[in-house]
Parts: sequence; C-alpha cells; structure tokens
Amino acid sequence: MDSQWREKYVYPIIGIASVLTILYLNFSDQFQLPIVLWQPDMGFVGTNSTHFVVINGDGKLGQDPSPVYINGWNSYWLMEESVYGPSRSRVSMMLKRGAQMGLTLCRTWAFSDGPGPNSLQISPGVVNERVFKGLDYVIIEARKNRIRLILSLVNNLNAFGGKAQYLRWAQEVGINVSSSTDSFFSNPTIKGYYKAYIKAILTRKNSYSGVKYSEEPAIFAWELMNEPRCESSSSAPVLQAWIVEMAAYIKSLDQKHLVTIGLEGFYGPKETNKSQVNPGEWASSLGSDFIENSAIDDIDFASVHAYPDSWIPNANLDVKLAFLSQWVDSHIVDGDNLLKKPVLFTEVGSPIQFKSQGEEHDRDILLKRAYEKMYDSAKSGRAGAGALIWQLLVEGMEEYGDRFSIVPWEHPSIYKLIVEQSCRLRNAFGKSKTNRKLDVLPFQEEGKQVDRDQLQEKGRSPSTSF
Repeated sequence: MDSQWREKYVYPIIGIASVLTILYLNFSDQFQLPIVLWQPDMGFVGTNSTHFVVINGDGKLGQDPSPVYINGWNSYWLMEESVYGPSRSRVSMMLKRGAQMGLTLCRTWAFSDGPGPNSLQISPGVVNERVFKGLDYVIIEARKNRIRLILSLVNNLNAFGGKAQYLRWAQEVGINVSSSTDSFFSNPTIKGYYKAYIKAILTRKNSYSGVKYSEEPAIFAWELMNEPRCESSSSAPVLQAWIVEMAAYIKSLDQKHLVTIGLEGFYGPKETNKSQVNPGEWASSLGSDFIENSAIDDIDFASVHAYPDSWIPNANLDVKLAFLSQWVDSHIVDGDNLLKKPVLFTEVGSPIQFKSQGEEHDRDILLKRAYEKMYDSAKSGRAGAGALIWQLLVEGMEEYGDRFSIVPWEHPSIYKLIVEQSCRLRNAFGKSKTNRKLDVLPFQEEGKQVDRDQLQEKGRSPSTSF
C-alpha cells in the first residue's frame, strides 16, 4: 500500500474512529446513539393453559405451539450499570454469557424510585431520561442475544425506593397517609402515582430501536412488584384488590405481554390444607395468598420463589431438601389443577457454603434438586415451567452482590449444573432455528475432562427454546 495513500486516508480514518470510540465510552449517556437498524426476529410469548408458547405478533398461536420450558437467571442490576457508557460492557457480557450458557430468560429491575442521581423515577410520574436510556440499552442488548426479560415495576422492600418512597412522595404534598406501607395498596393518590409510572414504562419508545416497550418481543412479562407483602394480615383483601386493578390497567395499555405478580408463593390462612407446605406459620401472616392472588384473570402465570436456607435457616440439608421438593411439587400441582396456568420459579437461591475438597456444596445439591423438579415437570407436560437462579454477576460487580450471588464461571460445579439444565431442556423440548454454541468451562464428568466439543458430540449443545 502506498505510504502517501496511507497517510492521506487510512491514518485519518483510524484517528477519527479512535476519537469517536473515546467519546462514546465516556459520554454516551449524554448524547443519542444511532438508531439500531436491525434486530433479531423474536415472537412474543403467550400461554396455552399450563404452558408457555411462542405466539405471532397478532396474538395467535404459531403453526407449532410447542410448550416452552425455561432455564433463566436474575441480574437485578442491569439498568443501573447501563446508565454510564463505561460500565455497559458488564451488561453486554452478562447477557452474552447467559446466552452462551443456554439461558433464555433474565429477570431484572425496571424501577429505581427516589431523588438519587441514578433513579429512573425521580418524583411521581417524572422520569430521568438518562436512566431510561440505560433501560433502553438493556432491552437492545437482551434482544441481540435472544434473551427475554421479566421487568419488575416496583419493590416491596426499601431498596431502590420501593413502597416506602411512594408513601414519602404522598406525605410530602400533604396527603394524609397511614405510616404503614400497606397504604401503598389502598391510597388512591399512591395508586395514581404507580399507574402513572406504569404508563410511562409501557408507552416508552426505545431511543435506540424506535420500538415501543409494549411492542417489544424481548420483553417476556411485566411483574407488578418484587415480593409483595403486607405489614398486617388484615390488609390481604386490599392487596388482592390492588393486584386486580393493576393487572387490568397493564392489560388496558399492553395486550401483547404477559403479566405476573412477583409472589414468593406463600399460602394464606384460608388455604388450611396447604399450611404445612409453608416454611413456617409466619408465612401465612404476610397478606399474600398464592392461590387466591394467582387466580386473578389478568395474571397470566404464577410466580414462586424458593429460599430454603433463609426460610428454615436452622434445618439441616436433608430437611431443606425435603422442604424444597414439597414446595415445588405443591405449586406445580396448583398450577395443573387449580390455576390452570404455568408456574415459574422466578427466584431460586442458596448461599455458597464451602466444604472440604471433593464434596458437593449444599447449594449444588439444592439447585440440582430444583432443576430436577423442573425437568420432571417438563417431561410430564406439567405446569412447572422453569427456574431462574438468584443471582448471577460478572467480575467486578461485588457492590451488587449478596450471599446468594455468584460469578458462575468462577464456580465450575454451579456452571455445570446451569449448562446441563439448558442442554437437556433444549434437547428434549426446544425447536429453535437458532443454535447456540456452548461456552463451557472444562469440568470433571465421571472422572474425565469434558470440553465444548465433547458435549456437542453428545448432543448436549443448548439453544434457545423460544
């Protein structure tokens, strides 16, 4: 290549590209990125009785409405890490690595309420556009990796604002609100705040793709609240009425997406024959009732959480395993016989408990049991639709961690369980046109090293079942 030509054309182009890259990495949150012109085709997900199925854009079942079974995970931090350009690489990596593990569904927060600089809703109905673009980015990256998202809309807990922030907003303008956070479910002003936020989210047009959230197939479902609980069991009817009202309101704005509640799965005092399934008497006093709440017409699928270590902390491993088995079985039976809806275990968590070399961790054993139950449900065509592990991180994310969090590729035994679950669900039930190559860390199987090529030769390479 002629040196003069290089100096005249090539070097300036490289220089301009370098400058643009630096500007993007440092200031992309302050200006609009180019519109994304191409995205993978994805169908919406609907329900057919107790199963998830892929549906067409017109809301009708496709030609082959096979049941969809899910292996997924939680990374609640995706939006916050997408606010600033430099940290977006972590979000992209998490979604890419999730896809490489064969995972197809991620649950994450679409809320952050309060006066903080990275809050999405800074006051009732007023959103921070810079943070909203972060959520736009999460959705774009998810769709690029053929991952779907459950987007949760508010927290029961105080983290990221939650119910308590809505009460403070009402009190700041002189509304006579009870000090109990149960007012969130009953006060007309506060319910109006929440509806305004729902409308802002559902009518949002993605700043990068131009696609409205209500038209975005990468969104799997809207979740009304993360783990709704009441301070008083007497507020149970108020919570029930709130679920009815808010689910109907979402459906009035968006007919294409599923709606779920975000329940932990506790049975209420009315379900006397189920009281022994709860992890303790305390669980029936929180105002939620898995069967009554989930039976609401506009709730498309039931959500359940599972935390044996937290809920029965003094029990030994055998007792925790027995509880987990009964907990999963009971809710699947409810989905099959009472609710006639899919049941998705949207949080399954257990802390890492280090043991001596060569022994399985308790977490491995509990996660393996949950996965086995999901696979058995799938093989039998039952309502148990899948499980989402809580929670996955990438390197350098310690600030978002809790005692249940892991970087999966740093824990080969957990990584193996996740990938194998993706593999067997895919091989048994998936019919996707898009194959995903398995990105597996070498691990021991029956005393032998197993790598990616060996797994693929065994027919265990996962791909999306959507």
